[in-house]
Amino acid sequence: MTEEGVDADREPIMVEQGPESPVVDSDVRRRCLIILGAVAAGAVVLDQLVKWWVVETLRPRLESGEGPIVMLGGLLKFTYVENTGAAFSIGVGYTWIFTIVAVIVAAVILRTSRRLGSIGWAVALGGLLGGLLGNLIDRLTRPPGPGLGYVVDFISLPYFAVFNIADMFITLSAVGMVLLALRGIEISGRRS
Repeated sequence: MTEEGVDADREPIMVEQGPESPVVDSDVRRRCLIILGAVAAGAVVLDQLVKWWVVETLRPRLESGEGPIVMLGGLLKFTYVENTGAAFSIGVGYTWIFTIVAVIVAAVILRTSRRLGSIGWAVALGGLLGGLLGNLIDRLTRPPGPGLGYVVDFISLPYFAVFNIADMFITLSAVGMVLLALRGIEISGRRS
């Protein structure tokens, strides 16, 4: 393999890119796309299954007055919150804007994925896409209606906002992207 991730003994297949963009081998790109899709799908499934459990278990528990599930001496609590805003409940009442932004970001990730040649970037973009879609599903399917629905949050730490699995994927993906950029690894897999 050369630095660009292209086998030296095979003719690379060009990817639609600008004139200065590196060539990404079709097998490498295919592998990265599979990883991106698998991470995104795993994030969505995990997020939605846990949110289903939260709605079925924690919401009735809180409604009955039993309270949240407290663990680790109060360091971690599982509760139920209907978040109509973004992270840290910023922008409450502007759910439709977050829905539009989520759709645009998902489209940008899918467009960017055509240049993928780095497994690290595939994992990071897959986590971001999966987390974004997990919360978007909530916004599209929960009351009061499509595009206006609340996001189910349930993980509570002291002195921190209540969040969910999708938020964790988004945050960890952002950290991963920063680390990849600091290491000089481009989306194509090439080092800058």
